[in-house]
Amino acid sequence: MGVSGVAASIRVGSLRSLKAVTLCVLVAATLLACTDEGDSADEQRVREFEARADSLEESVEALADENAALRAEVLVLRQELADLGVRESGERFDDLDTRLREIEELVFRVESILFGAEWWSEDEDKPPALTEGTVLERTVELVQDSGGVVQYVEHPAREPAVLVTPQTFVDGETPLIVALHGYGSDSASLAAYVPLHERVATDGFALLLPNGTRDSVGNPFWNPTDECCEGGKTGEDDVAYLTELVAAAEAIADFGPVYVFGYSNGGFMSHHMACKGLPGLRGVASLAGTSYVEDSSCEGAPPVSVLHIHGTEDPVILFDGDEETRDSDGDGELAFYAGAWDMATRWSRLAGCDWPDEPRPYATLDLDQFVPGSETQAFRLESGCAEGVTIELWASEGSGHGPGYGDAFVDALLEWLLSQE
Repeated sequence: MGVSGVAASIRVGSLRSLKAVTLCVLVAATLLACTDEGDSADEQRVREFEARADSLEESVEALADENAALRAEVLVLRQELADLGVRESGERFDDLDTRLREIEELVFRVESILFGAEWWSEDEDKPPALTEGTVLERTVELVQDSGGVVQYVEHPAREPAVLVTPQTFVDGETPLIVALHGYGSDSASLAAYVPLHERVATDGFALLLPNGTRDSVGNPFWNPTDECCEGGKTGEDDVAYLTELVAAAEAIADFGPVYVFGYSNGGFMSHHMACKGLPGLRGVASLAGTSYVEDSSCEGAPPVSVLHIHGTEDPVILFDGDEETRDSDGDGELAFYAGAWDMATRWSRLAGCDWPDEPRPYATLDLDQFVPGSETQAFRLESGCAEGVTIELWASEGSGHGPGYGDAFVDALLEWLLSQE
């Protein structure tokens, strides 16, 4: 079977497994919702539930196998693309590259569902958090075993945010990381993808997990602009919200430096927070997110350390930026967002230093499990910048919009953030 046939069969098989897992979770959730303590003698219902639970476990195992196959196929396609890049070009190369991007995005979606399905099926005492419960409840269930103290941070206009603090807390010194999810996502999904909460106890920082508001079609989002009501969005002032939320968190505990990390739309918001400023902000990190070409809100922004992380093959937020594509989520206006190198140059100038025309990487990192080898080149500028400010770019060759990150990425991200003192 050729590459195209293999890719097609894997996609079909994975989608069938996804359907099976979803069905099993929904059936199990329904049974749990309909069962109360007074019906414990109903043997038929118990047998039905046990049968569905067994089916769920089998589906989770099958989905894990499918996901492993997807990862293996990504590696095979990457090698074929590399070979084709040397020998030939044209439609064949483009077809393989398109299929590879589709598979990488599918792997990311499969892993998200697989994580939740395994988590639910392995603990019978936990409710079916994948299909029921608020985002707040699902986030708490995910982080409550982190070894930290889970608390709620109230806000008068929005639902509470989840705050996780280490057991050993040093007043005025323990750092706070604010983690921002992507468009259409939420705090629980971001915590599953980049599990910073697992390091709260060992690395001695606090983690704040807020949620954006919903747009006109019901998708949670952050508004990383000074404009109101663009693209059917609510025009919420998220700078004010996050500033107030951090202040509310600091009323609970006296934090040291503050950092912001965001993914995709949350990455846009991270850059915007660096532009607008935040009391105690020392550094921001953006994954697969950028800012707009014309961003006057950054004029006069206080110098702050910035880490921009971006895959060169990101099909959603292009590595080189986009000044031509119409914004499908809005009213057809041009997207006009800046590329990764442009962001490094922009932040360098704001910090009073000049990003070199031909920078050389100071390190090569192996972070993305979907891409073979050490795919990420790390570039850094410190010389001549405002005191204590570092501008850094991690360019991940071959990575897409949802890189296959694991412990190595979390380690590297935290090392960078917490070193910005």
